[in-house]
Amino acid sequence: MTVFFSFFRQVNVSYFTSVSRQEELEATLDFVISLFSITYCLAISISIIFCLRFDCVRTKVWVAVAGVISAGMAVLSSFGLLLLCGIPFAMTVATVPFLILGIGVDDMFIMISCWQKTKVHDEVEERIAATYKEAAVSITITTLTDVLSFYVGLFTPFHSVQSFCMYASTAILFCYFLNIMFFGACLALNGRREKGNKNWLTCMEVPKANAGDSTGNICCTGGAFNENTGTDLEMPMDLFFQKHYGSFLTKTWVKMFVCLLYAGYLAVSIYGCSQIQEGLDLKNLATDDSYVYNYYSDEDKYFSAYGPNVMLVITDEHFQYWNSTAREHLDRCLEHFQNLSMASKDSEISFISWLHEYIKHGKSITDNETQFKSNLTAFLNSADFSQDVSFTNNQIHASRMFIQTMNFRTSVNQKELLNAFRETAEKCDKLPTPINLTVYHPLFIYFDQFAVIVSNTIQNVIVTTCAMLVISLLLTPNPLCSLWVTFAIASVFVGVAGFMALWDVNLDSVSMIILIICIGFSVDFSAHISYAFVSSEKSSANEKAIDAIFNLGYPIIQGAVSTIAGVVVLAGAESYIFRTFFKIMFLVIIIGVIHGIMFIPVFLTFFGTCGQISCGKCGKNKKSLPPLEFASSLVRIPWRAE
Repeated sequence: MTVFFSFFRQVNVSYFTSVSRQEELEATLDFVISLFSITYCLAISISIIFCLRFDCVRTKVWVAVAGVISAGMAVLSSFGLLLLCGIPFAMTVATVPFLILGIGVDDMFIMISCWQKTKVHDEVEERIAATYKEAAVSITITTLTDVLSFYVGLFTPFHSVQSFCMYASTAILFCYFLNIMFFGACLALNGRREKGNKNWLTCMEVPKANAGDSTGNICCTGGAFNENTGTDLEMPMDLFFQKHYGSFLTKTWVKMFVCLLYAGYLAVSIYGCSQIQEGLDLKNLATDDSYVYNYYSDEDKYFSAYGPNVMLVITDEHFQYWNSTAREHLDRCLEHFQNLSMASKDSEISFISWLHEYIKHGKSITDNETQFKSNLTAFLNSADFSQDVSFTNNQIHASRMFIQTMNFRTSVNQKELLNAFRETAEKCDKLPTPINLTVYHPLFIYFDQFAVIVSNTIQNVIVTTCAMLVISLLLTPNPLCSLWVTFAIASVFVGVAGFMALWDVNLDSVSMIILIICIGFSVDFSAHISYAFVSSEKSSANEKAIDAIFNLGYPIIQGAVSTIAGVVVLAGAESYIFRTFFKIMFLVIIIGVIHGIMFIPVFLTFFGTCGQISCGKCGKNKKSLPPLEFASSLVRIPWRAE
């Protein structure tokens, strides 16, 4: 145990033990349940608000509640299955429930939105069939893309990332099946209530609203619908995006301003990427009020010049410690370590060796093995080196020595130290008398991340992006959509990485996980707008953009708000891991929404000659387009009929 004392007005003690990190990680999980409970209530409230309408029949309060319950059941079922199978539960997995809650609510909005575009006078079975025809495909493919992005993470060398990806992908699959079966059944039951024109709370039949009534009365009357289309009344936000926002965005001077805004966004993002730092500050593995956090803070403040006391372990049972020639080769090996730039040059603390002390203690040790071993046990116990030598049955199985390191401030220094010590250990194995050395310190498990974090992140991003591009090419009948999907993935990723660095988030195993998520959400925020644009039957590019925004603007906002609601409570968590998860997810959603409702619609207007997807003389019936069933399949936000 290490203890720091600071003498000011009182004595402050900072302490740390070999099991402190593990204890703190386990303690961090204690408040996850309370955070998730708050998030659960918040998600129910937001879902109800989005589903609430001024019509006591058409309002879908219980449907919203059922959607959130479905997401919670998915978390419990998937976690129970994986824990039963013995899959390790890493600290990073604690963030999965918040992510799944947001995704599950998004799926619920898809089902409800598709239900609302069906004919209200059709039988419930027909409405459910029409809903599944469009929404089920959408949910299936978005589930496929999300799960695929997580499965790519299974090939990383970080066990925490692998554990997170396994739990997240399994939970998404459970969320999908429960939405298709459980939530679909709840939606059908609600449909029967609507068919009977019954109140959402009392389930008692109420008088029908007057024809053309656009508001109804939430207490007395209900059942109003659009007489022209035979579907539920359009939401006010849909009309806002069509009549106000879409028209404003397609003005020439606004488009020029958006282009300048995007150039500024890209410049700031690239600058942020150049400032990104690697590595995980060890104090961030504990909560802010933890004794471990205080220990590392005091260590940085008072002893930052000192690095770890690196262990040099000789694992060769046949090494002849009593042989003078073997000791000379060992000394030559140790000199290589002592000559390293990061090794301390202070002779009093730079090197600790039980063998050197034993030789001094023995004074006249010869090359005789029996004499060397005869007093070894007594010396080890008296000089407090008993933990440094594994000496049983008159055989030295292994031993260790220590070298003090210095100048150990940044992750670059830590990576250089790790590589230098390992390279030096390899040189020792090539001496005339080979010495099998293993260099070790408990911190090396974190330093290993610094050596591969950048390359693994880039590799995962490239592989996932290529996979998403292939999926979009297979499912989209127009290559332009695939190009814009790829553009959006790259643009959102650069923005998230850049602003992440400016928000004091380092590139580590935690942020690497969420950057993988970023790619899956980038697809959701880009494919639907580009497809809606190219498949629109409007004549001009500006009209196509307005049409796309009208159909998808509000669902984008719904999905974004529900996802942010799923992680917003993490912003106030005392754990760095949870705060980092919130920061990056917030950036992913905000930047993705801006791309979806601002950047991409404007950029698409510059390619108005692309025109509508060709399918021969299909007329004006969109449903006659065979590929149209894939319009919503690429996205979490569904296509909406005009």
